[in-house]
Amino acid sequence: MGNTMKSIYDCYTLNNGVKIPCVAYGTYKAADGNSAEIIRMAIEAGYRYFDTASFYGTESYLAEAIRESGVKREEFFIASKVWKDEMGYEETKQAFERTLHNLQTDYLDLYLIHWPLPSVDYKEWRQLDLDTWRAMEELYEAGKIRAIGLSNFLPHHMENILEKGRVRPAVDQLEFHPGYIQKEAVEYCRKQDILVQAWSPIGRARVLQEPLILELAGKYQVSPAQICLRFVLQEGVIPLPKSSSMERMKQNQDIFSFELSKEDMARLESMPQTGWSGEHPDRERVRF
Repeated sequence: MGNTMKSIYDCYTLNNGVKIPCVAYGTYKAADGNSAEIIRMAIEAGYRYFDTASFYGTESYLAEAIRESGVKREEFFIASKVWKDEMGYEETKQAFERTLHNLQTDYLDLYLIHWPLPSVDYKEWRQLDLDTWRAMEELYEAGKIRAIGLSNFLPHHMENILEKGRVRPAVDQLEFHPGYIQKEAVEYCRKQDILVQAWSPIGRARVLQEPLILELAGKYQVSPAQICLRFVLQEGVIPLPKSSSMERMKQNQDIFSFELSKEDMARLESMPQTGWSGEHPDRERVRF
């Protein structure tokens, strides 16, 4: 599916006609040193699609990096998310204004509900999601957001929005990498014309040390991380890699010069579960 993409600037078209680049830079933990330096480096490396969230604490660093880059705002695709404790109709509108303020912009390209449930024992999540979604629909219809979507929503969470919302979600962001491909959720999104994005597309160290990944890295003469990212791309999913070194930032973009064979894609799809983060919307966090 992702084979037609030739560079990080090639785009998918969302279900509302908005164009979205096929690779993003994920800013989670990208400003651990409390500065915009790493994000500025990512802009220098060529990234223009940046994924942030109020929870990440990187919105203001992204704004600073963009301002200092001298690149026009319109050349960037900026996504952010409303956090678990910001959900609800009025709360979401306020959270959105804070996000715009932090990002020093007057619109977002994409805004997502970060998690479907504020906590695993929260019983009224369906209504809370709908109230949150209604606020996002109004912001979208007012032209303040170019596309709205979801993050970590599984089919039973999405059904609620699809049945009762006015605007169809454009994307769903899921943990997705070799060893954890959430097949049911991804297939559901495809049927509903919702584009899937992959957070943690490289998985964890356990994925990069997996014998199959190492074997394929040798076969294609690329790094284990590039095998993971190419796999995600060929699945028609947008990878959101994050990295703090220029060398790896460039390497993470260099996934268009090779193509995984059908057989190797099938082997990666059927890899035993590995590298799962321990996060699941309906369960308590598992610590490894």
